[in-house]
Amino acid sequence: MAEYQAKSINSLYFEVTNNDKLIGKLIYKNWFKFSAEIEILNSKYQIEPKGFWGTTVELRDGGNVLLKFTMNWNGDIVVHTYFNNIEKDYVFKYRGIFKDSFALTDEHGTELLIMKPNFKWNSLNYEYQITTTDAFENFSQKGTLLINSLHCANYYMSMMMSAM
Repeated sequence: MAEYQAKSINSLYFEVTNNDKLIGKLIYKNWFKFSAEIEILNSKYQIEPKGFWGTTVELRDGGNVLLKFTMNWNGDIVVHTYFNNIEKDYVFKYRGIFKDSFALTDEHGTELLIMKPNFKWNSLNYEYQITTTDAFENFSQKGTLLINSLHCANYYMSMMMSAM
């Protein structure tokens, strides 16, 4: 089990840390599109919406799609990964008003991480407290999945705000 913090320097730039050690960055090009860049160690990945409405979002390493996600009819975000040519599915979902958190689960419904949003009124930005399970910590691509989960949370918040 590990604890991570995702802090927004401004509304377009997030840093994810564990015990004050930088894990990676999520950098948006602008808030009107969901295009972004993920930096983990010395690697950079591109996040781009696809399709006419941009309802599918892909994370790419050059020309290779590492994962993609879409929001389904009930508000859950279905994440399909293709790490090392192995396909896996995950679900990223909002867990209600009273729990006020997000959860990433595997195909069996086992929770892998919990994200608790915290809105900072002084900067008008969100920060997240992220708790992962031991199973998640053993993933070889945990950094990529962790920062993509941050993008999913921001995507969800943006979609819900635009629906209001």
